[in-house]
Amino acid sequence: MVKEKSEKKEILEEELKRAKEDLEDLETYIEEFSYFLPLAICALNPPKFIIDVNQAFQRLTGYKSSEIIGESLDIIFSEKKEINLFLDQSQQKGGPKIKELILVSKEQKKIPVSVSVSVRKDNQGSFIGYFLALNDISETKKSKEKLEERVEERTRELEDSRKALMNMLEDVEDAREKAEEEKNKTLTIITNLSDGLLVFDRNNNLSLINPQAENFFSVKMKEIIGSSILELVKFPSLRTLVNLLGVEIKGIFRKELMVTENLTVEVSTVPMILGEEKLGTLVMLHDITREKMVERIKTEFVSLAAHQLRTPLSAIKWTLRMLLDGDLGEISKEQREFLDKTYQSNERMINLINDLLDVTRIEEGRYLYKPVLSAFENVVQFVVNSYQDEVKRKNITLEFKKPRTKLPRITIDVEKVRLAIQNLLDNAVRYTPSGGKITISLESLNEGKEIQLSIKDTGVGIPEDQKERVFTKFFRAANVMRMETEGSGLGLFITKNIIEAHGGKIWFESKEGEGTTFFFSIPIKKEFEEFLKEF
Repeated sequence: MVKEKSEKKEILEEELKRAKEDLEDLETYIEEFSYFLPLAICALNPPKFIIDVNQAFQRLTGYKSSEIIGESLDIIFSEKKEINLFLDQSQQKGGPKIKELILVSKEQKKIPVSVSVSVRKDNQGSFIGYFLALNDISETKKSKEKLEERVEERTRELEDSRKALMNMLEDVEDAREKAEEEKNKTLTIITNLSDGLLVFDRNNNLSLINPQAENFFSVKMKEIIGSSILELVKFPSLRTLVNLLGVEIKGIFRKELMVTENLTVEVSTVPMILGEEKLGTLVMLHDITREKMVERIKTEFVSLAAHQLRTPLSAIKWTLRMLLDGDLGEISKEQREFLDKTYQSNERMINLINDLLDVTRIEEGRYLYKPVLSAFENVVQFVVNSYQDEVKRKNITLEFKKPRTKLPRITIDVEKVRLAIQNLLDNAVRYTPSGGKITISLESLNEGKEIQLSIKDTGVGIPEDQKERVFTKFFRAANVMRMETEGSGLGLFITKNIIEAHGGKIWFESKEGEGTTFFFSIPIKKEFEEFLKEF
């Protein structure tokens, strides 16, 4: 009898030990999962006092956890009645769960946020508080408000809409049942996310996929859960995603992916790292189909408007040319001056229209279309020759340093490469004062595998705080705008796309007041199709 009791006791102790280990594993899982949430989350008790916050919440509000825990929630909202009413209504069945409000940070900065609420209940179903998720929607609101005004100024796709909506779980205490309940709450939040979510473990095996991601790729969780990144290739709808992520799943990055003709998503990855150990990777998928449609409409509008303007501007040009050439009768000196100014203004309009058409062709992926095998040195020389009169007029020294050995012929779109060189040289001439010098150097690199061109000037240079924007659409540095009011700000954007479409790269070095050197390199390839694989 004593022996049986002893055996039962040992069995009970073993079961308790296993239950404790399972509980500790579950606690660690939830702590790690909530630790890496990029969403600002806080927990409230029934009187609406803050009892817990995560790191994203501290970054968003500017308050440390020690400063904000114990404070009433309305300390961080300007619409205090609105937030309290919103929380009260959320307890009701069918009440609102998401609301846009103004958050006031510790530095008194007003930040528009999207507030999501989840009501907390205990095992008996009694109300014990709330979970709040705060999403900074500043950039989204700005984009919506300025969309019509910035049709021609938009530089890239609409600002990324935000991170996954998840819920913060309370720290797990001793009871296994409560830990399971908190885990189920987290899974419920993930299930109802509007964005797709995939979680890969440290071995790049898929450990979680939410329903939205299942809908995006027309797959079922039970079919793919536990699969490695390589095994996912056997599902046709997931191949493009796997190719984008790579076998090792790339680090933090954000790229667009066309899943189907009617669905484009933005893919973001966030590695989950604790200390120096990688625990896994979050892959978030945000539907940007509507944004891409708006961008396409904008591009089509610009293209249509530019084409419609081209014909009347050309007619005006030739009419003015006939007047200036005396084909329509003699004109006075004063009349000639006025007509000449009008002719130059019309030319600037035509150049602007051509730049806009180039931009729309770039955005539509149909910019390069005349590839020929050419001698690159001759292409550069042609552009240099066209600027001889201009540099003499401005008293600028222009030197072309040719390569010591003959360069091989390469396949390029000559017209577009000329335009790229012309844009760079035009800026150098325009912003280099009288008496300055421009040096063009052409050389072969990497044992004849690349051609590099550099254009160095002694001009005004580029301000340090504006260098990151140099290759964006419609950008013009503040110092050159004071010197020269003309210019569309599209030249360098077009140049960058021309070089990259040829598989090359472009960069620059500059110091304000001392000058700028632009460089670009193009790989020497024989087949033009090699350049267009990723264009």
